[in-house]
Formats: sequence, structure tokens, C-alpha cells
Amino acid sequence: MIDPNSSPWEAWLNKWFLLLLAPGILVNASGLFIRIIEPDGALYAMIARTIAETGDFIHLRVEGRDWLDKPHFPFWLAAISFRIFGINSFAYKLPALLFWAAGGGYVYRLAKDNYGRAVAQLSVLLYVSAAHLVISNNDVRAEPYLTALVIGAVYHFYKASRVRPGWHLVAGSLLTACAMMTKGPFVLVTIGGGLVLDWIISKDWAQFRNVRWWIALLLTGVFILPELYCLYVQFDLHPEKQVFGRTGVSGIRFFFWDSQFGRFFNTGPIKGNGDPFFYFHTLLWAFLPWSLLLYASVFRGFTRRAVSGDRMFLAGALISFGMFSLSRFQLPHYLNILFPFFAILTASYLYRIRRRVAVRVITVVQGAIVFLLPAMVFLLCWLFHFYGWLYVLLVFSGLSIFPFYWFRGNPLTSAVGRSYWMALLAFLFINCCLYPTMLRYQAGMVAGDYLRHQLPSCNILYMPEKAPENYSIEFYAPCPVRRMPLDSLPALLAGGQALFFARPAFSDTLLREGYHVDRLQRFPNFHVSQLSGAFLDHRTREHSLEWFELMRVSR
Repeated sequence: MIDPNSSPWEAWLNKWFLLLLAPGILVNASGLFIRIIEPDGALYAMIARTIAETGDFIHLRVEGRDWLDKPHFPFWLAAISFRIFGINSFAYKLPALLFWAAGGGYVYRLAKDNYGRAVAQLSVLLYVSAAHLVISNNDVRAEPYLTALVIGAVYHFYKASRVRPGWHLVAGSLLTACAMMTKGPFVLVTIGGGLVLDWIISKDWAQFRNVRWWIALLLTGVFILPELYCLYVQFDLHPEKQVFGRTGVSGIRFFFWDSQFGRFFNTGPIKGNGDPFFYFHTLLWAFLPWSLLLYASVFRGFTRRAVSGDRMFLAGALISFGMFSLSRFQLPHYLNILFPFFAILTASYLYRIRRRVAVRVITVVQGAIVFLLPAMVFLLCWLFHFYGWLYVLLVFSGLSIFPFYWFRGNPLTSAVGRSYWMALLAFLFINCCLYPTMLRYQAGMVAGDYLRHQLPSCNILYMPEKAPENYSIEFYAPCPVRRMPLDSLPALLAGGQALFFARPAFSDTLLREGYHVDRLQRFPNFHVSQLSGAFLDHRTREHSLEWFELMRVSR
């Protein structure tokens, strides 16, 4: 058995922490320079663009219609960024990346307070290299904001429970309110669940009687007033508005109930079909390359007496994990807010490992992952067959050799160092090679670029009223995009011609109706956020595509 009083981590982290952290941040930041992905990312970007262009920070609108699904906070930040940096992909993604980075800072602080500097550094390395966090910094939705806000609120409330509350209570309440204004009141379970369960297990009943927590609830209620005001003005003051196909919809009720509890119980306007084991297998890829270590850390937390920090993080993560698993509405990115807890739990587990058998098992498991990650890259290169893929493989192969030279000696630190480096290489390949190539099949974005270069002076671009959602063309086109019913086309063309973006079947319909159609360009389309084997394989890709056309229509 390894000496229980010795640890290989301090010396290793003193040498490698900053050297590994820097490329981890750069890999996550590489998503800043990739176009926005359909459908949700482009939808959210379009909402924020409308706010930035109109100056109306109260109403959320899509295609001129009132939109009620998510709260305002991330749209406000993206709109402010648009006003500073202009309407572009970089400006949309930058605030989310900054929040993700702030989340890493809170991971460090919380882990350091509970376990010390070495575990804090290791937690941060796991946080910056978790697969779905890297993906979310590219395909930006609400999760990068929410991840930072939740772990930040937990940190400040944790400090407020152990020292004079002071500014920590105010900061925790403010971050909690911002988290609610990003996703809804369900975040209170994740923020408070671990702390409350830790108090119960440790029989710290005085916490429940402490007036500071009632003050925190009051402050949180005050801080969410801007959201409630916006919802009241847009919806509750106008019961005649039709939302979700009905009138009399209350925005405030939707915020407090239907947006989260309604989805959980499948009673709200947005429904799903949940699988109680969905997140168990989702974690296998979403928390790569650390997913199996995470399962081991959770198992250890159940089978051994846990310290206070373990209890708090384990409870905070598992209460929410169980809640998500029981929900009928499930998406992989919902787990992101738990990744800071997962990173700290896994780092604490790694730091405490002393048994040789455990070290051997981890070496074998992480060694398999170190092999599988480059194998995945090789397979994707061969399947997708993008231009220059052989040169990419050569560079990737060369960079893959370095960790076997750098990380030698202690088998545990070597396994972690190699896994980290291989994961970064795989994510860099996905961000800088795979996604830019796949986005050539995002028809709306490509058509927007075509218009910007070939028809920069176009006035309005039209889409059929019942055309599928294609928000990327609205974001990237140099002119406004409008939807219109076919029966209003004669009035539209009375003054000349109009520009349309639609499926080829629409142009065939127009030709049968006697209109003149000048087909300007065709664009292949595939929703790259929902990949399929047929699309990835260059031999079958053609059959998985749908097509859109840019056409000039006249009488």
C-alpha cells in the first residue's frame, strides 16, 4: 500500500498546473471563432440581436412574435455584447465564455476551502477539459452562464454559513437571482440542496433558524424583480396575446411553474418523453475523459464515511441529477450545471487514492481512453473526408506523442496528464476542423454569407410562412427576413420582384402558379447539432441532406 501520508499531486501540480491550464482555456476559447449553430444557438442569438437593434430590453421576440420560453438574463448580456462588438458570432459567444471562466474561478475557491490548493488545481483542470463544457462554449445556449451562476451562488452561501455573512450573503443572493433569470426557480434545488442536506446530516439545526437565510430569500426576491416586471409588461398586461396557441397566458406563472415544474411533471405547454437512465449513459460521453472516474468517486462517497465537503458536493449533484432523471423533459446540456460539483468530487477522489490496486485500475481505464480519443479523431477524419484531413491526422499524431514524453514516472499523475492532453487535442480537432467543415451544411448561414457578398444591397428576404425554422439566415443575412403566406404573394409582387429562401418544392409551387422564378443558388442543409452516422459518412452524406434555394420571384 502507498504511504497514506504522501501524495504525488503537489509536486506534479506545481510543475504542470499553469502549463496545462493555458491550453485548456485556449481550446475552450476556440469556439469564439466558429459560426453559431442551429437551432437553439441561432435562435438565442437572433433574440439578442433584436434587443440590441431595437433597444427594447423588456420584450423577447422571434420573427416579430412574442416569445416565452427562457428568462431574459443571457439575452441581455449577449445584446450588450452586440452593442459593444457588433453583430457577429464572437460577440454572441464572448459573455458566455467569460462566465464559464468565472465558474472555473469559483470551482477553485470552493475546492480550496474544502480540500486545499492541490485538489482545487486538479478540480479546475477537470472542469476546463470536460467534454460538454467545451461543446457548450461553442454551441452557446444558457448553460455557460448558468454553470457559473450556480457554483458561484453555492460558494458565497457556503462562505456565509461559516463566517460573518456580510457581502457573501448579498453576492450569493444576486447570483441566485441571475441564475433564476437564466433558467427559472428550479436552480434553487441545485444551489441549496447540498448545503441543506449537509446541515441535516451534521445536525447543524441552528442554520435553519438563522435569520441570514430568510434575508437571502428576501434579497433573491428583490433581485429577480426586473425579470418579473418584464414578464408582467409583455404578457400579464396583455391576456389577449396568443402564446403556445392560446390566450390568457401569464408570463409570471410560466416563470415560476410551467417553465420548470410544468416540464418536470409534463403538465406545461412544452412536453417531453423522459428516460430515467438517460443521464447515466449521457455522462459517459459528456464528462469525458473523466466520466468513469466520476462514477468511481460517487461510489466511494456512498461506501465510505464522507467529510463535510464530500457530503455537500455529492448531495448538491445527486439531488439535481435525480431530479433531472425523473423529469419527462431531458436534454444533455442540462447536466452542465452539475459539472463543477463533479469536477471537485472527482479531483478529491483522485487526490486521496493510495491503494496500488486502485492506481492500476485507473491507469488501465484512462489508458484505454487515451487510446480511444485519438482513434475517434482518426475515424472521424476518415469518415467525414474533409479537405486536408490527411494533413490534420499527421499534425494530430505528432502532438499525441508529447504526453508520453512529458508525463512519466508516477502512474496516477501520468494517466491524468495524458488523458487531459488527449482530450484537449480531440476537442481542438472538433472545434477547429470538424465543426467548421460541418457548418458548410448549415444552409441558412451559408445563404446569409452568399447574400452578404453577392447581394449586399437586398432590402428584405422572404420565407414561406410554414417553412422550417432557420434562424441562422436571419442572423447572418444583411437584410431583414420576413415570413409570409403564399396568398399574399400577388400583393407583394405588385411592385416588382422579391427574394425568397425556401425548399425547392416552394419554387415548383410558384412555377405552377404562373410566377417567374430565377433560382440564384442551392444550399445543402443538415442540423449539425443532431449528428447522424449517415451524415458523418461521406459515402452516405448526400442522402441525409435536405436542400434550400435562394430565388428571385416575379410576375
